[in-house]
Amino acid sequence: MAAPANSTTFSGDVWAELRLADARDVPHIHSLIHQMAKFELLTDLFAATEELLTSTLFPSPTPPPFTSFTALILDLSPSPVVPDSSSTIASRRFDLSASPLADPEAAAFASPRGGGRVTAGFVICFPNYSTFLSKPGLYVEDIFVRAPWRRRGLGRMMLSAVAGRAAEIGMGRVEWCVLDWNKNAIDFYEGMGADVLPQWRICRLTGAALDKYKGNQEEAADGKAAA
Repeated sequence: MAAPANSTTFSGDVWAELRLADARDVPHIHSLIHQMAKFELLTDLFAATEELLTSTLFPSPTPPPFTSFTALILDLSPSPVVPDSSSTIASRRFDLSASPLADPEAAAFASPRGGGRVTAGFVICFPNYSTFLSKPGLYVEDIFVRAPWRRRGLGRMMLSAVAGRAAEIGMGRVEWCVLDWNKNAIDFYEGMGADVLPQWRICRLTGAALDKYKGNQEEAADGKAAA
């Protein structure tokens, strides 16, 4: 099948860089989250805005990476990437000579870093804590690669880099969730050595169910004073 007329074809050597995101990446992060919601059949829950992403992911001053909400961007470049010690988390070269790749969204996802780069995915993670281990851990909220770039080893590169950084800074574990119907993802994670824990269930308060607890602390304090 011919590539769409407006697509960009990548062939030969391509360089992947997983780097720290900044506020310039917010439009792409927003679009990637929406694509992920469509893939997961959860668009009814999608309420993210670029304004909220900017204020919550990139406050001023921005905390050091992996000590708070940390957003990472996966960029692909047709020319060699020079790692930046202040922002590059991982990089690799791969060869598309045998299977050139057409990216119909390359123009829409042109990286703000320029140089012909395109943004192909993202990770959002933040620290949590294990009382059993008495150590901090890292929770991966989202890891996502756009459809044209899947099955190229990029998801493994991203998750390996995040796990490696967690191990390097002394964290006890890395955790994330996977939808029970996504067998490809489950197999992939198990292939990376992760345990999938069917005995645990997610509990969540959000929206109106959460809002009804507003002021609950004050009510409890009033009741104690009256007693």
